[in-house]
Amino acid sequence: MAAIDSSWELMVFVEELGPDAEPVTLRVTGSTHIGGVMLQTVEAIKISKNWSDHAVWWEQKRMWLLKTNWTLDKYGILADARLHYMPQHRPISLLLPNMRTVRLKASFSSPVFQCVVGICRLLNIRHPEELSLLRAPEEKEKKKKKEKDPSAEAVHDLTGLVLSGGSKQQQVYNGMPAYFTDSPETEECYRVLSVSRTSLTPENIMKRYRPGSLLEKAQINSRWLDSSRSLMQQDVKENDNLWLRFKYYSFFDLEPKYDMVRINQLYEQARWAVLLEEIDCTEEEMMVFAALQYHINKLSLTSKRPEVHRDSGLDDLDTALSHLEVKLGGSSATDVLDSLTDIPELKDTLRILRPKRLTLKGYKPHWVVFKDTSISCYKSKEECLGEPVQQLNLKGCEVVPDVNVTGQKFCIKLLVPSPEGMSEVYLRCDNEHQYANWMAACRLAAKGKTMADSTYQSEIENILSFLTLQKSNPDSSQVSADSDNVNTQALVSPRYQKKFKPKQLTPRILEAHQNVAQLSLMDAKMRFIQAWQSLPDFGVSYFLVRFKGCRKDEILGIANNRLIRIDLSVGDVVKTWRYSNMRQWNVNWDIRQVAIEFDEHINVAFSCISANCKIVHEYIGGYIFMSTRAKDQNETLNEELFHKLTGGHEAL
Repeated sequence: MAAIDSSWELMVFVEELGPDAEPVTLRVTGSTHIGGVMLQTVEAIKISKNWSDHAVWWEQKRMWLLKTNWTLDKYGILADARLHYMPQHRPISLLLPNMRTVRLKASFSSPVFQCVVGICRLLNIRHPEELSLLRAPEEKEKKKKKEKDPSAEAVHDLTGLVLSGGSKQQQVYNGMPAYFTDSPETEECYRVLSVSRTSLTPENIMKRYRPGSLLEKAQINSRWLDSSRSLMQQDVKENDNLWLRFKYYSFFDLEPKYDMVRINQLYEQARWAVLLEEIDCTEEEMMVFAALQYHINKLSLTSKRPEVHRDSGLDDLDTALSHLEVKLGGSSATDVLDSLTDIPELKDTLRILRPKRLTLKGYKPHWVVFKDTSISCYKSKEECLGEPVQQLNLKGCEVVPDVNVTGQKFCIKLLVPSPEGMSEVYLRCDNEHQYANWMAACRLAAKGKTMADSTYQSEIENILSFLTLQKSNPDSSQVSADSDNVNTQALVSPRYQKKFKPKQLTPRILEAHQNVAQLSLMDAKMRFIQAWQSLPDFGVSYFLVRFKGCRKDEILGIANNRLIRIDLSVGDVVKTWRYSNMRQWNVNWDIRQVAIEFDEHINVAFSCISANCKIVHEYIGGYIFMSTRAKDQNETLNEELFHKLTGGHEAL
């Protein structure tokens, strides 16, 4: 009978039967659908349990057979196929941005993008599109030592957590999601997620890997997982160690009421970036970061329970009113007319230095006019009706602060695109208010915006508040009273641990603390994140590449609004390209080359050396996706658009 009908034998390995068990043999035809194979398998093994999380994995093709209505013929499955019937969700160890490890169940069958959405929903982190997973670095000899290390950090188990209901907005009790209140252990896990670490020691910092060069920073970015393929397809095994990190430095709609965990993890990622010297900062800036950490530690130790916010109905009313204000404010015809006709200008005497011009040996005073997105320099105010000595269009330029508040140095370094590369110009301001006005204007102009933009005033205020944090404000009684409680070496990076003794650091940190002592816990974390965002190198991810037609390797920096070409030997910016000028980009997967076309027929092509070109392609597409988000989208995530922009030839 078997020979007459068209059926044949198909073998399915069932994980529950053990690794050495024989496969289950089924009788099937080409028209048998995957759901039928699963049903036959369960009936054959006679084990009574909930099989709803199980699916079929095709070993040779390295793919999940998730379309259960598809037939074996449609998938192209023949008798020699090695199929495995196994759970889709499996435990992994996840190192969070705060360097704490949690064990939780993650989807091994959905694309990593969806997997991260599931992880973030469990951890109560909004906007999961900003995060992704990296492989942990390989541990060789150190691993054996670590196993014997009694100070190894605890792993917090979340594999038993069950999300309540299907609504996006989880119920909250005592300031935490309801599903974390099941036991004292899960409540402690929520504290681990939402409260910053206060017990750091200098040894904690020293034992972590610190990238010492651009090349080493580039190596870190080679470990990102592919967002359009599943964990199983990328050889991740059950109980493997992975890292969860904010990948895209474009943080949308940070809201303390909903984002306790998100803001804390973001603060911790910023804090570790500073402590591990992944981002450079000046001595003054380091003291500000140290003072904010000290303040946050003090408040975290005294707050037993997360800050509970006021009634959500009142907040929703406030939100509705503010949206209404925006609509009404934006609809005035006279406002629109004013913004079209009356673009603010800046006119003042600034000292200017052009270091690559041999004619200028030092700063020279000029009358400078900032109009639209351009700066015009004149020898004096009287000559401003004539031709300028120099005119710079700042659209697409790099704007770098060069400030020492104590030394009253307020400089703006401009790297302006030119045919030969980037021409360097320094503007020196007399005081912090002049600096804030000009710096804010330069930052907007670099993005192609003028001072008529609604964000100009808030940009000035942010700059001034960051400068205020760096001011000396000694209160000797307070400094001496608190000096015994400061573990200063754990608040600064190893470079400053070596440079200063604790006796020197403590008074400086406590002095800086006077400027932030009135901040609430959440405000202090937000201020730390904003200070991190103000650093010149913030948000740049590095890759080792070789540009087409060049013989030497260079560094490509990818930021949220631009690509940066960097000289590997000296670290100087060679060229900047903005996404706003990008027409299209494509990838030649065979030779691992990314080709990009910009306005004015500028073509850029490079091959990726330190990482798979899919990672670079995903970064560029990911940042373009982040820029499409808007508050009126009602928090629905357009996953299809993300995969279109980042998926390449494997796009869903």
